[in-house]
Amino acid sequence: MSFSDSETSSHSCAEYKNFRQVTRERLLYEMLRSSKTDDPRSAWRVLIMDKVTLKVMSCSCKMADITDEGISLVEDLFRRREPLPSMDVIYFIQPTKENVIMFLSDMSGREPLYRKAYVYFSSPIPKELISRIKNDTSVLPRIGALREMNLEYFPMDSQGFLTDQDRALEELFGENAENSHSFNTCLSTMASRIATVFASLKEFPVVHYRAPKGDASTRRNHELIPTKLAAAIWDCISTYKTTIPNYPQKETCDLLIVDRSIDQIAPVIHEWTYDAMCHDLLEMNGNKYVHEIPSKSGGEPETKEVLLEDHDPVWLELRHAHIAEASEKLHDKMTNFVSKNKAAQLQQRW
Repeated sequence: MSFSDSETSSHSCAEYKNFRQVTRERLLYEMLRSSKTDDPRSAWRVLIMDKVTLKVMSCSCKMADITDEGISLVEDLFRRREPLPSMDVIYFIQPTKENVIMFLSDMSGREPLYRKAYVYFSSPIPKELISRIKNDTSVLPRIGALREMNLEYFPMDSQGFLTDQDRALEELFGENAENSHSFNTCLSTMASRIATVFASLKEFPVVHYRAPKGDASTRRNHELIPTKLAAAIWDCISTYKTTIPNYPQKETCDLLIVDRSIDQIAPVIHEWTYDAMCHDLLEMNGNKYVHEIPSKSGGEPETKEVLLEDHDPVWLELRHAHIAEASEKLHDKMTNFVSKNKAAQLQQRW
C-alpha cells in the first residue's frame, strides 16, 4: 500500500512529513523520549521487543537513533536476560497473552528484573489482558506507563508500507481457506495493522471497497474478502475516535480496497525499473546489499554493506526509472565523477 506525497495533511496545515518520518518520530519521541524522567538513574534504559515490534522499529530507526534517546541495551522478550534492577525498561510489544505473561514474569515478585517498566503496545490490548495486569498487585506500582502506540506496520520507504503477511494469498484464497482459523486470523491482523497506519497519520478515512456483483447468496467467500476487510478496518478505526487524543471526528481522506482480480496481468509482467533490476541481479536482503572490494595489497577483499534507502540521492532519483533511462543517467554520472575526481582518474589509468 502506498500514499501520494501531498504537501499538507488533509485536515492540517502543518509541515509535510513523509510516511517514514512520521513513523520514526512516533517511535523515537512519542515512545522512547516520553519515558525519560529527571531521575539520573533513568538516564540509560533497556528496550525490550518481540519479533514483530523489532521489525517495526528496524524499518524506521537505526541503532544510533535509539541510543541517542538513552537506550543502552536492546533485548528480545523471549530470550534469557540478565537482571538489571537499577535500570528502567521500555517494553514495545504486541498485546498477546504470551507477551503479557512474560512481562508480568519479569516485573513481579520481590526481585524484578528491572526498576520501572514503561509498556507500549503496538495495537489495542484486549480488556482481559488489561485486567490481568491490574490484578497483579506486585507489578502495578512498578509500571511507569501503560499505553497503546497503535503502530504495527512496516514502512518500506517514504510512501509505502507492508502488513508483513507472506502467506496471505494461501490463507485467504487457498482451497480450504473459507472461514478457517487462519483465514480469520490473517484478515483480522491485516485490518488491525492497516488501521494503525491511520492512527499514526491522524487520518480518518472514508473506506471504499470493491464489492462483488450478483446475489449475495451465490457469492463465494474469496469474493467477499474486500468487503470483510473493509468492515474490519472500519471497526478498528471507529474506536480511535474515542481512544486517541485529537483524532479526527470526521472523514479526512479516502482508503480504497481492491484485490488482485482487478488487475490480473500485473503479477506476470516483469517490471523494467532500476529497482527491479537491482533485486534481480544482486543478492539483496530487503534493501541491504553486501559486496566485496578487492584489496590494493592483494590480501583478503574488503566486505562493504550498502543500504538502498531514501538517504541515497542516486537511489531516490533512479529507483522508479526505466532500466534504459537509469543506465544512461548512471553512465553520465560516472563520467562526470571521473572527470572531476583525481583519485578516480589515477585508478582508471592504473
